[in-house]
Amino acid sequence: MDFWSEIPVKLIKGRGCVRKNSEALALGKRAVIVCGSHGARACGALEDVTSVLGSLGIDYHIFDRSRENPPLELCFEGGRECAAFSADFVIGIGGGSALDAAKAIALFAGDPQLDSENIFDKELKKASPLPLVAIPTTSGTGSESNATGVLTLPGGLIKKSFASEFPKVSFLDPDYTASLPFRTALSCVLDAFAHAVESYLSPKSTENSRAAALYAAEMIWNVLSKAPVEFGENEREELQLAACAAGYAISVTGTGFPHPMGYSLTTIDGIPHGFACAAFYRSYIEYNEKATAGKELLDTFCKKALGNASPEDIAHLIPSLANVRLTMTDDEIERHVSLIKDAKNFKNSPYVLNNDEKLTIYSDLFGK
Repeated sequence: MDFWSEIPVKLIKGRGCVRKNSEALALGKRAVIVCGSHGARACGALEDVTSVLGSLGIDYHIFDRSRENPPLELCFEGGRECAAFSADFVIGIGGGSALDAAKAIALFAGDPQLDSENIFDKELKKASPLPLVAIPTTSGTGSESNATGVLTLPGGLIKKSFASEFPKVSFLDPDYTASLPFRTALSCVLDAFAHAVESYLSPKSTENSRAAALYAAEMIWNVLSKAPVEFGENEREELQLAACAAGYAISVTGTGFPHPMGYSLTTIDGIPHGFACAAFYRSYIEYNEKATAGKELLDTFCKKALGNASPEDIAHLIPSLANVRLTMTDDEIERHVSLIKDAKNFKNSPYVLNNDEKLTIYSDLFGK
């Protein structure tokens, strides 16, 4: 099935695609570019974008204060700054954090009356976000092909998702991912693989989302199963397409419990998001195999996407690549779980964990 045609985003792919398709950046006369302080410059994406905007006579303002796990208050400030510039559209350049920040900034700029925490309540959004161009520089979240984002609440300990709109245009240039350190790139790829697995197992999955999940999982597994120590040019191109497909899959279904379970590892312990999700994959596989529907889905998933691999192979390889090593006291475990125990993602798999099982999983992995 050609799931690509179902993604409601104009996807422009290939090396040099920004400069070769400059007219696709012309969504208005004034743009705010949202990025971090380093990555967008280091990979060359920011230079390409500003060069094209200049040639088109489009005024721009650079908001380069995005950072990992973007804080709600920072994005609210960015939205006010974007509105003050009278921007017509937003361009996000970076990994999932920068693109999520760009989505939030586009929402706040498009709806100047929206209070910061009301971004999480679709009933309180009275105006559409500004149009968004997404330019990923990692192969991970797939934010360029979905309509959601994740922000960190004040205090820095809790992450929460919000609904936005799909980007109007996304540019997929694998060369923009070449400057990433390998471990950073690996964490992103593990996140994309988690999206594929968790979307496929979701009760919300559709024929299209399953096709996208299988496509993504096959491409990623073919790379990860070789235990790489670097990603070559062809692999970067394949991984970027896989992450985009997996991002579309979760736009249909959402993610499963490794995502909320991992949030606390990121906000409290600083574990990168992809590694934090991957740490829980043995538990994710084992618990879902307890449900008849989960076991059947996992077996089918492996047969269609992973060749001769089994669910046990996923349960072994994915956490081993992440290599998360933490030790926690009982009080620390209870604190981690208390922050995420009510996340809606827990209901989004064949096996639904209870609160005691969440504590058990944390204790088995990290208990002293």
